Amino acid sequence: MKKSIVFFCLVLLSVGLYAEDGSRLWLRAETGQNATVTANKQSATINIAKQELESQWKGAPVQLNIINNKDLQKLGKDGYRITGNKLTGISILATTEQGLLYGAYHLLRLQETRSDAGMLNIAESPKYDLRILNHWDNLNRTVERGYAGYSIWRWDQLPEQISPRYKEYARANASIGINATVLNNVNATPDALTPEFFQKVKVIADELRPYHIKVFLSINFSSPKVLGGLENSDPLNKDVRKWWKDKVKEIYNVIPDFGGFLVKANSEGLPGPQDYGRTHADGANMLAEALKPYKGIVMWRAFVYSPSDQDRAKQAFNEFMPLDGKFNDNVIVQVKNGPIDFQPREPFSPLFGAMQKTPLMPELQITQEYLGHSKQLVYLGTQWKEFFESDTYCKGAGSTVAKTTDGTLFPHKLTAIAGVANIGEDANWTGHHFGQSNWYAFGRLAWNHELSAEQIADEWLKMTFTNDVNFLTPVKEIMMDSWEAMVSYMMPLGLHHLFAWHHHYGPEPWCNPPGARPDWLPSYYHKASTFGIGFDRTTTGSNAVSQYFPPLNEIFNNIETCPENLLLWFHHAPWDHQMRGGRILWDELCYKYLLGVNQARGFQKKWDPIENLIDPERFADVQFKLKVQTRDAIWWKDACLLYFQTFSKRPIPFEMERPIHDLEEMKQIQLNLEHHN
Repeated sequence: MKKSIVFFCLVLLSVGLYAEDGSRLWLRAETGQNATVTANKQSATINIAKQELESQWKGAPVQLNIINNKDLQKLGKDGYRITGNKLTGISILATTEQGLLYGAYHLLRLQETRSDAGMLNIAESPKYDLRILNHWDNLNRTVERGYAGYSIWRWDQLPEQISPRYKEYARANASIGINATVLNNVNATPDALTPEFFQKVKVIADELRPYHIKVFLSINFSSPKVLGGLENSDPLNKDVRKWWKDKVKEIYNVIPDFGGFLVKANSEGLPGPQDYGRTHADGANMLAEALKPYKGIVMWRAFVYSPSDQDRAKQAFNEFMPLDGKFNDNVIVQVKNGPIDFQPREPFSPLFGAMQKTPLMPELQITQEYLGHSKQLVYLGTQWKEFFESDTYCKGAGSTVAKTTDGTLFPHKLTAIAGVANIGEDANWTGHHFGQSNWYAFGRLAWNHELSAEQIADEWLKMTFTNDVNFLTPVKEIMMDSWEAMVSYMMPLGLHHLFAWHHHYGPEPWCNPPGARPDWLPSYYHKASTFGIGFDRTTTGSNAVSQYFPPLNEIFNNIETCPENLLLWFHHAPWDHQMRGGRILWDELCYKYLLGVNQARGFQKKWDPIENLIDPERFADVQFKLKVQTRDAIWWKDACLLYFQTFSKRPIPFEMERPIHDLEEMKQIQLNLEHHN
């Protein structure tokens, strides 16, 4: 009897130990292979590359060689070449140790996606020099716009205790080519620049260094006054400039390879150089001068807007264009993909292509602040590809956003790209198992924005779940359709910012709390009236179209040529405006919302049959969240259509599914979501 009890307990223990929690991400190659791997140099980084291959590679011997020849030099410091085949032997060649590390992960990716057959002759180099994650993590371990638990940075335990997750984080990032991280929130506190905090950062930097990931910090512009006791933080004040130089020296004495600063200034109430009548360039250049001797850089965010009568979509362009060419060469301006704020769909920011004397780095949002948080399955590879491939026309047709930022059109000293991380302390890292795909996709596109969204989805599914085609085909369809479906059931046809107050999760197009700024309210953007709906940004409206190059400005300006998926972004269109498919605008809006709902329902139908093809834990978790997603889609449809119907005065098409709620019922819904500032 006792033996039976012991056996039963062991079974339970083993189930507990091996239950699938998603913590291994896409790094699931079988270990213990004992492959033969040799290297002509030794270092901590090369040892990692060797260990990864020795434990996971299933083919013939692999040679890791640092060779400094002209062929490899053309690939840059992060580039590599892979030659040979898995039957007779493989060579990974690079000029640097990090090149060998990236090459090792590439070879394992080929193996796990079953793309390693035949002769290999691969030459790889990244499109962007700096491929960086921005953590919006606070020093109390809350995460602004974070939906996967507390921050992975355990500031309360550092520097004495070191979480094993730091190395796991580094390994995951290195495997997809990410080489830098900003540890703290852009809404930074001056406490991030204290000597005590630097000792904590040093521990993380030491853990990430062998994986060639540099550490950056977000800074608060008022730190000289708050921390240093100076009269002000004026960037032209010599005492302020000296304070920053001394502070930077202090950092580099602790962390010699520190990357530099990320700065959010004069935006959403944060302090900045404009508080003293100075420009963004004045502030950025002061910091750049302090960092220059150490080869550090300043990433200065262009996310700026203030209460005014000016269209919020125009403000960043108007503030930064006069400063083009006035920034020091170790300053790069970080620009969100769209001109507003990570909306489900936006046109690209007109700064891309316009600022030609200043390097710009795109800022993408991996965390799903405006895309259903970690409750929704939304693969963002498709959204980001639309962004990268958008034509700015700054140097004629073919001047894509990607080419304006990767050094192709404007050969600046530095190229970079940032993604706002969706990482937290949840076991699966991202809250939703499919949220991992966006972390993965960001890294892969930062390395090579020419990869297709479908190829990246295919890689991630094979590495994270299974190579079974019966799983891959339907689930890849879900991923590829998911972003467009969400746009349809949330804010189709160019609508934007219809979210509920504070949490940005559910619909609240009627939102109007007392004392709120107009540009934080949905009505500022949708401008629904008995005449029509949408924000007029044409030449007779706010004239935001003029910030784009021809012929794009003319295309956006004309309601007949404006892409219909951005129609209400650029036009206040009549409810009976004739759409190209034959319906009037009101009916088209109704059908778009229904399309999104039906697609969400379709995701459930495609997911349920794959139950026996993957582990039960992840299957059930995703299944549950797809049900939530469908309920949310219906909620969005009913709330928005019933509200906008009070303006359109038109019936919902008779053959279409009727709302299952009424408007007053919708207005009573209050979500109990934690509010992050």
